[in-house]
Amino acid sequence: MMNDANVTNDEVQKLYTRLDNEAEASGYHLNPDGEHTRDLVRGLLINEKRYGYWACPCRLASGDKEVDLDIICPCDYRDQDVEEYGACYCGLYVSEDVLEGKQSVEPIPERRPPPEERKRAEQVPPAVSSLSLPVWRCRVCGYLCAREGPPGVCPICKAKKDRFERFI
Repeated sequence: MMNDANVTNDEVQKLYTRLDNEAEASGYHLNPDGEHTRDLVRGLLINEKRYGYWACPCRLASGDKEVDLDIICPCDYRDQDVEEYGACYCGLYVSEDVLEGKQSVEPIPERRPPPEERKRAEQVPPAVSSLSLPVWRCRVCGYLCAREGPPGVCPICKAKKDRFERFI
């Protein structure tokens, strides 16, 4: 995928191990295709050196952190993509079914709105834009998230999707 002399294999392995441990501890899974996953991790490290943050290696970052907040890994679209397609857009994170070989990863459509739509959304007052999605509450720990549907697994307590209720 990406090759950059400024990113060593040791750096890639160290971040890969960290991300894998964090993902598993939070109810997520890294892609079992080690080569693909290490290429993505290398891309995150390259983008960190280039921009100062982990912009998704499969999307074009602007270099402006405020503009790119939605694509900083893990991106705002990860949970919906994993829930709906079995993997996030770049394929770094996968569902349990993909991990166990019960589901294959298919191409995932881009959820990120085009720049002109993102710009319009920035102009909407926060009180209006904050209610554009339903809010879901984990009945186990109280975790709240605003999105189309509840996550497959609570990132705080690891409760399954059925433990969420619509809050707002």
